[in-house]
Amino acid sequence: MAYYGECIETVIEQLDKFKPKKDSPEQFLEAASTCLQTLSPQKQAFILEVLSGCLEYRKLLTIVVDAFYMRDGQLCLWSDYNLFQVICYLATFQLEELGFQLFCNIVKSQPADKMHKFLRFFFNPLNLCSWIKDEWSLVYETVHVKENWTDPLMRWQPEVQELIDQLERVLTNQLPLSKTKAKVTEPKQFNLTVPRPRAIPVPEPVPVVAKPRPVPRTTYQFPKEKQVLEMTKRCNRRKAEELLLRANLGEMRCAMPREAPAQGSKKVLRLQSPPRICKTVQLLFCRPNDDIPIKLNTAAILREGALYQRQVEKELQRVDKLVDGARDFSEFLEWQRKMQAKDHQEQQAASDCRRLQGKLSHEEAILARQRLLQENKQKADRKKDEMAKLTQQCAERRLQEERSMKELVEQVMEGHRNTQVAQMKLLKGRRQAVQEVREESQELLQRRAQEAREEQTRRCELISQLRALETQPTHKGKLVDLTQIPGYGLEGEMSIVELRERLARLKEAHKREEEEKRDQIIQGKRAKSQELQNTLEQISLCRSAMGRSAALRCEERKAAAPRAPSQDERVLELQLRIEQKAAERRRQAAQLHVSAPRAARPEPQAQWEAQHWQELERSRQRRQSALQREGSARGPGRRLEAA
Repeated sequence: MAYYGECIETVIEQLDKFKPKKDSPEQFLEAASTCLQTLSPQKQAFILEVLSGCLEYRKLLTIVVDAFYMRDGQLCLWSDYNLFQVICYLATFQLEELGFQLFCNIVKSQPADKMHKFLRFFFNPLNLCSWIKDEWSLVYETVHVKENWTDPLMRWQPEVQELIDQLERVLTNQLPLSKTKAKVTEPKQFNLTVPRPRAIPVPEPVPVVAKPRPVPRTTYQFPKEKQVLEMTKRCNRRKAEELLLRANLGEMRCAMPREAPAQGSKKVLRLQSPPRICKTVQLLFCRPNDDIPIKLNTAAILREGALYQRQVEKELQRVDKLVDGARDFSEFLEWQRKMQAKDHQEQQAASDCRRLQGKLSHEEAILARQRLLQENKQKADRKKDEMAKLTQQCAERRLQEERSMKELVEQVMEGHRNTQVAQMKLLKGRRQAVQEVREESQELLQRRAQEAREEQTRRCELISQLRALETQPTHKGKLVDLTQIPGYGLEGEMSIVELRERLARLKEAHKREEEEKRDQIIQGKRAKSQELQNTLEQISLCRSAMGRSAALRCEERKAAAPRAPSQDERVLELQLRIEQKAAERRRQAAQLHVSAPRAARPEPQAQWEAQHWQELERSRQRRQSALQREGSARGPGRRLEAA
């Protein structure tokens, strides 16, 4: 196996030296034969035959090896590229000539993990019969590829599969190297000679130094510009404080502070909560005056005018229908208003029921919590007994674990004593790997230096050619006559002067057209403004009519006093159940000596309820104001009727 391994290594070294872009295969083979004259004739013939075959079928081998690196060989080194090419060549073109036994010896002379990966990929029937065959058919004829290469490989596939299984068993039987700690370097003290004592030098005379100039006073003084900036900053700050004080003293013209509640009202004092944060005075803004004119754009004016026009047309159509004998909807609206009031009362009763049901569920939850406290006390007593038993069992288990740990520590100490032999083997393997990496790095550095020198010579040649081109004299252009016609024989041909004259005339004509368009635009704007003025007059009339109708509706709504909500039987029944649950809770609390929760205190609960109803009252007022604003924007039918 060592014999075949040396031959394969020699072939790989020669392939590494081959450069397809520069070297020709014939010259390279002649140079390789001269280098291999020192070897035996049999070995020299084998190496040259394999080397020439790899160069001849380089395209086919490159297809297979590149695909291997893309799929299964992503973790393989690129330095093994030529090794895989040689194995692929021997398996494809020399397997029948060499014999299967000799091929096995060559494969076993190489690293087992690399050969296992490559042979499993190359002799896979799916790869051979699909894309490898298609790629090779692009280079050679399909019949030639099938008869001479792919079919023989498929015939050898069972024997090669046994070889792959043998390599896999070899990989599984290899023992992994034990990881050992690297030996720490122990520093040794240098054996230095004791220095001789130095002689005392003769003191040199002290030189006389000239008296220095004193430091100027301006060095320790602040510049005048900084003082001026500080003075202006103070003045500006004083002015800002005065303006702020003046703004805080003066009140806003559009607002006035609310009046505080009366001191004698006991109900208001009871509902108010103690102030925690000092709040600012709340402002009550005045309602805007509707008589102030609002500037509208053209689109808004036209849109509002069209809206009022449609409303007037609808109202006229409604009047025509009434004249023709149509029925009025006033009775239906009255019935609808009554039904809405009835629905509102039912909704209010349902909301009261839901609120009382919430209180009832709260009382029931308190009772359940008290029962849960009693059950938890009993469970806690049982848990204490169980914990005492568990602590005793844990102590016994801990003693047993300590004994087993002592025995395990003794076994580990015995295993550490037998690691010196493994450390020596690991050091030898690391030294060999370092030597190989160093040789590869030296070869790469030499190649890069050679390529850099060639690139430098090519750049120097290009620079010399560019400088030679720059030194050549340049020819200047001739003068141009602007009044001369080019004379190309084209239709409408003219000189540059004539072209400029025609362009000037075109510009004048364009200016005249722009002035005419400007006059037309001004006339259109005047007509449009007159139309907008008429639309604004019509809008003002419609708004005045809408204001009168809105005022009448507001007075009617104020005149209709709200009825008091009637008490429902469900509400009374829920209140009675709540009182019973509260009495039962107090009785159980007295038995368990447990203080009632904070939520059950009467005064904070009443305070919270008062705040809740005040908030509901505010939201109702806001909804009422929103409905009034919506009513002012409805169709003009009812407004005109009210007017």
